[in-house]
Amino acid sequence: MASRPQPVVSIEHRAHENLRFIRDAMEGASAFTAVSGWGLFAIGWLGCAAWWISRPLSGSAAWAWTWIGCAALAVAAGWASIAWKARRRRANLLSVPARKFLLNLAPPLVAGLLLTIVVLPQGNEALLGAMWLLLYGTGVVTGGSASVRSVPAMGLCFFVLGAAALFAPAWLVPACLLAGFGGLHLGFGLYIARKHHG
Repeated sequence: MASRPQPVVSIEHRAHENLRFIRDAMEGASAFTAVSGWGLFAIGWLGCAAWWISRPLSGSAAWAWTWIGCAALAVAAGWASIAWKARRRRANLLSVPARKFLLNLAPPLVAGLLLTIVVLPQGNEALLGAMWLLLYGTGVVTGGSASVRSVPAMGLCFFVLGAAALFAPAWLVPACLLAGFGGLHLGFGLYIARKHHG
């Protein structure tokens, strides 16, 4: 029996397929470089403001709500700064590295929000503060694995600070929050802005 003739695949078609494969592989291996150092710097100032405003509110629900409100502003500032830097560098916010960054960052942050809802009525400020540092650090380490090396390094610092705050005396936790959400963001923000062009 005669075999059926195989369909002819043009060289152009093969070349396009190979180029698409190479492009997808390179995009998947590249780093998400739109994390804005200036955005992190602004978030650091918001962290300092949250610490300063919340100081006289210790022991009340308003203390936690001050931090939560500043965190919401920080998320908005972070997203706006990433969009600004991506537009300036003509980077695609829907690229593979950008999606990896978001998908790795989001679960620990959502876990932090859910745990805050549970812990907040108990009024345990020290546990809340340590938990925020620890989970934010976890999110930045995992999200930062798709970004430049400075980002997961910052996340690791947050993680270590949060782990220390879990076992520190309660009076020391506000200082840990200031050191993390204020100091680490300011320091790494300046470094990333200078090293990675904004």
